[in-house]
Amino acid sequence: MRRIHPDTHDNPDLAQAYAYPEGRPWLRVNMVASADGAAWLKGLSGGLSSKGDRRLFGVLRGLADVILAGAATVRTEGYGPAKRRPGRQVPPPIAVITRRLDLDLGSPLFTEAESPTIVITCEAAPADRRAAAGRQAEVILAGADRVEMPLAVQALRERGLDRILCEGGPRLNAQLAAADLIDELCLSVSPLLVGGTAARILNGESANVGLTLAQVLEEDGVLFNRYVRE
Repeated sequence: MRRIHPDTHDNPDLAQAYAYPEGRPWLRVNMVASADGAAWLKGLSGGLSSKGDRRLFGVLRGLADVILAGAATVRTEGYGPAKRRPGRQVPPPIAVITRRLDLDLGSPLFTEAESPTIVITCEAAPADRRAAAGRQAEVILAGADRVEMPLAVQALRERGLDRILCEGGPRLNAQLAAADLIDELCLSVSPLLVGGTAARILNGESANVGLTLAQVLEEDGVLFNRYVRE
């Protein structure tokens, strides 16, 4: 892997290149897309991934305090618990955003997590599902009829989870952007044209968030772009 912006450097230290800013909370979104903007191939983001993307995926998880994902992404991508990374005593917990609590509570994400999984839902979620989720995870209520993103992020930060890594999906990303909560976007661009009806990395609510291109890495034709808010 090599850095091509803002300077040129072979084999940069990824943990250093993606270090969080000191002394402030930070919400980072990490996504992969095709060259024509699709967020998945055949229904899965893994179809767009590369060896370098998977390596960076692990580094970003290792730097985060918590990993945030929507329930649809958790189900579709088959999420399990985060792995312990070098230099960390425990892995970051996974926090799942869900209104309906349509979750497989018997999956390893809930039964084998070293850091207990967090479920963020709303008061309108079915009471029986809330009770069941509470036996397998920490349940946070963040809103009445829907999960309100500012309340969800605030609840994580109140628990000392300031460095938030969001892994999507596109609908969750759009909600975070609409609430003006995204500080950084890490976007891996795969050299593929896929067409079809796949969503973009933001899909749903409108937003207008200005970004500055802070860094570009490249490996095997894949671009790893790091944008920060203006």
